[in-house]
Amino acid sequence: MFVSTDSDPQGTRRDFLYVATAATGAVAGGAAVWPLINQMNPSADVTALSSIEVDISGIEPGTQLTVKFLGKPVFIRRRTDDEIKAARDLDISTLRDGESRNANIEGDASDVNRAMDETGEWLVMIGVCTHLGCVPLGDAGDFGGWFCPCHGSHYDTSGRIRKGPAPENLAIPLTSFIDENTIKLG
Repeated sequence: MFVSTDSDPQGTRRDFLYVATAATGAVAGGAAVWPLINQMNPSADVTALSSIEVDISGIEPGTQLTVKFLGKPVFIRRRTDDEIKAARDLDISTLRDGESRNANIEGDASDVNRAMDETGEWLVMIGVCTHLGCVPLGDAGDFGGWFCPCHGSHYDTSGRIRKGPAPENLAIPLTSFIDENTIKLG
């Protein structure tokens, strides 16, 4: 008498081979895909610099310091009273970009929402033109702020786009004072 193994409740050898092959394929597929996914993570040198402290004690009014943060230049400017006045006297309804672009706070592009302190003396911005990613020159342009010579974008003393092809104001990174001589980026 012949007994069929298809009705065997414990399964067949063929069932085991199907499951073992599928499991092996899933593990091999995961092992092949993992390096592709893992390469999208930031590199160790970028992760190590996800937060930096900068000594600002040597910056005189009217000058700026440029530091590298997360692979981008960051402008740290100590503004003069005239630069602050020019930035605060501007009617923000005339601006192309009315957003502050400040990672610390949300709001309009008024100088109060872009400066780091209440007096407006300190301004910290990512020094990358919002048009094509060039690095603007400081103390230049039609508005006394920054000028991107590649395509002619002019930023004012608060880093707001005033003329040229750039669509947005210069971005402001997460920034805080640690003490009166040190700021923390990130």
